[in-house]
Amino acid sequence: MTDNEGERERGTFRQFKDSFFYGARTDLNFKFLEHLTDEEAQGFLSDLLRMLGRAHDTNDWREVLDHVRHAQTRAYAGPGTWTYQDRPAALLRHPLAPSTLALITSTGHFVEGDDPDPCGVEEMTQKEAIRRIDDFLTAEPSLSAIPVDTPSSRLRVRHPGYDVEGVLRDRNVALPIDRLREMAEDGRIGGIHPTAWSFVGACAQLPLRDRTGPTWVQRWKEEGFDAAVLVPV
Repeated sequence: MTDNEGERERGTFRQFKDSFFYGARTDLNFKFLEHLTDEEAQGFLSDLLRMLGRAHDTNDWREVLDHVRHAQTRAYAGPGTWTYQDRPAALLRHPLAPSTLALITSTGHFVEGDDPDPCGVEEMTQKEAIRRIDDFLTAEPSLSAIPVDTPSSRLRVRHPGYDVEGVLRDRNVALPIDRLREMAEDGRIGGIHPTAWSFVGACAQLPLRDRTGPTWVQRWKEEGFDAAVLVPV
């Protein structure tokens, strides 16, 4: 194999490896491959295929799951590109037990009949959203209000940046209304605000931080809850 052929082979594998980071794929279980070197990713996939063969014979999938989790941990252990403060943005004014909490997510949920029509497209499908992720990433997000007593049958979700199958099966995976309600019933929190809010987190980040977000925060301050549970994806 010539040097040029070898470089083409490496480039082809690199494109495959990096394709798990958004784009046409939204399975975030393997998004971490983008953070591995080509050699590390090749080793991971080679071992994974061998383990899949053993699991097929034994019906014991623990080794496969441990292998994926270990690789995820290794991939995300390095320094990131964003710097965050290591303290709360604001301290709680009251103990958690009597506090009313609101739920705010970047999961892309909305209520049937209240579609935000992203990018000006009516009734956009999840498949179309994935295809148009670049449009989402350059647009300011739209905030959807979700009454917490909305039945699951009337909830909808659309997001170009993650696999929504899990939240379609159980909304509490990323919209934990029922878990917060249980905490209120157990007395661990004072209550849950009657409205939750959601937007698509794959959006124009600087406008969100500098313009859209502050407008939302002012709106939430007027709602009167004590603290918010933030669920990012």
